[in-house]
Amino acid sequence: MITRLRAPNPSPMTLEGTNGYVVTVGPGAVVAIDPGIDDETHINAFLEVARKTQSQFVAILVTHGHPDHFPGALALRRATRAPVFAHRSATFPFDRAVDDGMRLPFEDATFVALHAPGHAADHLVFWHEQERALFTGDVVIGTGTVVVAPPGGDMRKYQKTLDRLLREYGHADTIYGGHGPAVRMPRRKLEEYIEHRKSREAQIVTALEREPATIPALVAEIYAEVDKTVWPAAARQVLAYLIALGHEGRVAATPVKREATADEAALLNPDLGALAHADDALARAELGLGGKAEPFMLYTLVA
Repeated sequence: MITRLRAPNPSPMTLEGTNGYVVTVGPGAVVAIDPGIDDETHINAFLEVARKTQSQFVAILVTHGHPDHFPGALALRRATRAPVFAHRSATFPFDRAVDDGMRLPFEDATFVALHAPGHAADHLVFWHEQERALFTGDVVIGTGTVVVAPPGGDMRKYQKTLDRLLREYGHADTIYGGHGPAVRMPRRKLEEYIEHRKSREAQIVTALEREPATIPALVAEIYAEVDKTVWPAAARQVLAYLIALGHEGRVAATPVKREATADEAALLNPDLGALAHADDALARAELGLGGKAEPFMLYTLVA
């Protein structure tokens, strides 16, 4: 049995809220995946599932260390003493380090941990062998696409992760993502994600073939039909593509010889609270924004 529990943290960054899951893995045994935020009501919902099924938590699996995914794991561990499993590079407290390909066997269920960098360096995807299901965190979600924002996000690594999931797990029956509904046609969703990334990159290259451009100019052209509330996220997305193209010697960046306008500055260094209902930590983690202002650069396609 798989039960989805949605955290009470809706926002432009988290959609209706962050998904967590309780999975039955044996008689009287359950596993939690991404218990989400440290919220008493939310954690009590996890405990209530175990109580109703007369089960105990035997493990807590965390896909990655963004603040809408891991804090609830620590709270649930305090309540249940179940060990927290996370990738060995995770920077939050955990009990058992997980590496790519590691099998996590339970009485009636086996998970395979897949290192899935791109959205976050420490990201894991969990393959449930018996259910033929992927628990994908923020690699694949049920509605829309995910943010890949530097420095923690890496576009080329993310694309390789998608390619691997399609190649090795395109036969999955279901994807349970960190946001949105379950995906019942995983192969189609993965193909859509892969094509979407190629299409966005092609749009950026086409725009730069016409003339050099700044990130705000590229966002205004490519994301013209997207709600401007999420344009700062789109700006980070464009930056991830430009960094990848820059590493490949296809794009060069030079400082713009003027000050950014107010609108341009708002995209490059946004009001974080507007994106995550005043949860600056979440927006900062998702968008990869540090304390230093993002420089105003002009990007040119290299012939």
